[in-house]
This record gives sequence, structure tokens and C-alpha cells, in this order.
Amino acid sequence: MESTQAFSEPEGRWLDTYKLLERPGPLAGEAFEPDTPDAPKLKNYLRAFENSRGDPNCKILVIGAGGLGCELLKDLALSGFRCIDVIDMDTIDISNLNRQFLFRPADVGKAKAEVAARFINERVPGCRVTPHFCRIEDKDDDFYREFNIIICGLDSIEARRYMNSVLVGLVEHGDDGEIDPDTIIPMIDGGTEGFKGQARVILPGITACFECTLELFPPKTTFQICTIAHTPRRPEHCIEYARLFKWGEDKPFKDEKGEAVKPDMDNPLHLRWMYEVARKRAEEFGIKGVTLRSTKGVIKNIIPAIASTNAVIAAACANEAFKFATNASGFLNNYMMYNGGGGVYTFTFEYERKPNCLGCGTVDNVIEWNVNPDQKWEDFIEDLAKDSTLQLTRPSIRCPDKNIGIYMQNPPMLEKKLRPNLSKTIGELIDDGNSLNITAPTLPGVAVTMKIRFTK
Repeated sequence: MESTQAFSEPEGRWLDTYKLLERPGPLAGEAFEPDTPDAPKLKNYLRAFENSRGDPNCKILVIGAGGLGCELLKDLALSGFRCIDVIDMDTIDISNLNRQFLFRPADVGKAKAEVAARFINERVPGCRVTPHFCRIEDKDDDFYREFNIIICGLDSIEARRYMNSVLVGLVEHGDDGEIDPDTIIPMIDGGTEGFKGQARVILPGITACFECTLELFPPKTTFQICTIAHTPRRPEHCIEYARLFKWGEDKPFKDEKGEAVKPDMDNPLHLRWMYEVARKRAEEFGIKGVTLRSTKGVIKNIIPAIASTNAVIAAACANEAFKFATNASGFLNNYMMYNGGGGVYTFTFEYERKPNCLGCGTVDNVIEWNVNPDQKWEDFIEDLAKDSTLQLTRPSIRCPDKNIGIYMQNPPMLEKKLRPNLSKTIGELIDDGNSLNITAPTLPGVAVTMKIRFTK
């Protein structure tokens, strides 16, 4: 489906689109120049796939091929974008079919990215969608640097934080300290939950990044690690035990190279293994309520999805991409919320950057943190996850002043070795005024320095 041969456009196919590009208007961007027969600069982005090499004028990446991602791919292809990549690590489940319209019953069990790409390529002549069936963490900076625009259709706060951190990290500064505009890759983020949704535009280093507004999202429910490891009381504790500890220790599935793979709850074999381990642990402690459905729900943090909300938010995100690509209108500044529960209501406003933001802040990531020295480390880690401005889940912690590791998430052998520290008090391992270096999977390349002050 990656042929670079020229194709024949149906007559009048882009008539409505060209009307936006050929006429000036009060909403057009400052650099906008109406398209003319002699200088079809803006139309070229629609026709970029027609040339012999297939070089795109605008290369766009869609992250996620689920409910929002399917709508995004359709909207972008029908808006004229010619070169689209899509990345998703999930496979198709039968429960996806009611709203992820690019998939059919025969596709169940197949990779979402590959099926979605094939559908668009076959349905929209001249559009080339390249799939990537993998995790976003599997791609390096050079991969993301290839794109002009990145649109996130993700259902995970952690994944959004990761992508935000990657794009902020790609921004380069000149000798005068000014940002090199050629290194800024706009991130358009869409999200839905039931009848509510949001679309936002992030210009790394210029506008508020995702991390700047993290407190708007409620921290994910967490459980004390020692409780999970030693004294579970709820079905969720048993399920998290299977995910956090047993998977890393047992390494039940390996890739073709013999290396352990990460759990994928869209893989029936992974889900069944996780369920069996959680069920067996629940039986040991007399706990009821562990089912296949609850296992998948706890690990994937499933929230309700409604097709109409996905359609509205995807349209808003695709519209912003079109404006970036053509400059036919000013882009969103910088957040739009949608509520379809009692009608159709939208509201836009501007989020401001936070000077001390962990993602794009202009000050050092040093945080003063008051703790009771008698507090246990497991409670300290839980506080990091619950704090609305940090939400540091699954952190690894070192104390450089003592040159010791407090707790490390990986590798599994080191995690198991340091696990006893969780039941110790903070005062047993560090002194008042010591600093901690904290890293988390959601903030690649970012180390938070926390200066500890003892209080009683």
C-alpha cells in the first residue's frame, strides 16, 4: 500500500478544501498567502504524494488507533493529508467494534495500527498511512523528529506525559538562548471520557505543555506497594501484584530474541496469565472478586467511551492540524473543552506556562519536600503518586548524598533486593537535608531533585 505512483483525483474532490486555501479572510494566519494557479504552494500539501518520490510537504503522526485514532485517521485522510504514520501497541478486541469503525469482526486479534492503515489506504486513493505496531517508548527521538505535526489520541495520562516530555526534549536553543523554531513540533492532544472531551494545542517551549496542567487530571488510584506484596485485602491488590511483581519475576512471555516482553492486556494470553496469577493469590488470602473482566479493567484503567464524543474531538484535532499545515486560520490558543451530556457545549481558554513545570519549566527541577522521618517509604511513594502536581507513579529513588538506592523499579532483581526498604522509615535511610533523585517512566530524561526536610 506504499506505492508512489500518481493517482487520478475524482473531479471536484477538493473543491471545498480549495475554497479555504484560495481566499483571504480575517481569520487567516499572518503568513497566509492565498493559493494561485501560478503559485500553488498550499495545494502542494494535498498533492505531495503525487510526485515520483512520494516526498511529503507535511508529515503527520497519529498516536493511538482506538476510538479517537480511527476518527482522526479518517478525518486527516479526507482533509487531504497524504503522508500519515500511526503507532499503536494494541490489538483489536471484540468490544472495540461498536465505536472503532475501521475494524470488522474478522479483524479481532489483529494489530490496530496495521488494520487501520490498510483500511484508509484502500479507501482513500493517494493517501499513504504507515503503521507501527509497537509502544511509543520503542521509538527513538530521531523517529519523532521526522514529523511536522503529532496528534495524540491516547487513553492514558502516562502516555501523554511521555510524549510531552519527548517533544519538549527535542526543542533546541541557539547561542543567544532563543528557541530554534525549526525544532518545535506541535502536539495536538485529544481526550474523551464519556460525554466529555478536550482538544488542545501544545507548542513545546512556547505554550503551556501537558505537564503544566497536570493538576487538572485526578491522580490515578494507587495502592501501597507493601500491601500489594505482603498483605493484600482487595481483588485490586492481587491483580496489581501479578502486574508489578510476578510478571517481572517469572517473565512468562518472551519475544523472538528470547527477551522478556511487557504485559499487553489486549493479548488474550497475557490477560489469562495475569488473571490466573491474581486468582491464585486471591485464594491464598481468602479474597473474592478476581475475574477476567476485573483484571483487564484494573490494569487498563478502562473508562467509558462514546462514539459521538470521539467524532467531535477528532474533528477538532484534525481541524487544528489543517490550520497548522496551511496557515489558513489561526490555531487554537490553546485549550477547548466539550461537554455533550446535556446538549452541545464548548468553551475555549488559554493555559499559561508554569515556570517550575517539570516538563518545560525554566527553573531547576528542585523541590522542597517536608516529611515526617517516621513515615515509611511505601507511604512516601504513595504520596508522590497522589500529589496533583507531581503524579509520579512507579518512581525509582536514589539518595546521592548517601550513595544508596532507596527503591528501583527495574531491573526486577534490583527491585526485589530493595523492596524491604519500603517498610523502613525515611529517617532510617537518609538524614535531614539530604537530596533524592527521582525518575519515573512518564518523564523520560527528567530527574526530579527533591530536598528533604524533616518535620514532626
